[in-house]
Amino acid sequence: MPSMTASTHKLAEPIAAFPIRDDDDLAKALAEIGPLLNSAPGSAEEARLEVLSVLVHDYEARHFPVLPPDPIEAIKFRLDQQGLTTKALEGVIGSRTRVFEVLKKKRQLTLPMIRKLHSALGIPFNSLLGTGVAAPTPA
Repeated sequence: MPSMTASTHKLAEPIAAFPIRDDDDLAKALAEIGPLLNSAPGSAEEARLEVLSVLVHDYEARHFPVLPPDPIEAIKFRLDQQGLTTKALEGVIGSRTRVFEVLKKKRQLTLPMIRKLHSALGIPFNSLLGTGVAAPTPA
């Protein structure tokens, strides 16, 4: 999404926009955004791009929320990303037995485990908590 800059379009000129209420409106907005991507800074087209981008983001956040991943899948993904094996978790989660209990979902992650996983592997807390609730969108 474009960011507001000093070259932003003048507020005095109205920008035509339409509410995005359904998938058809979304498709129209997305089709209109494409040609606006190379708009000149400060132009009316850039201002329209910004307005449409905000409307699309809001619609998608309400209708297609991105939920945090399953905590165990997040751990496996991070291990894969860093080219590590489950052995790397032995010092973080506990013994080898404890690691396999957690990875097989026979034992839940504890708060100390979550803190250590976040610290050692940089896995975001919301991924490790696996709340299944999308982050709130700004009003």
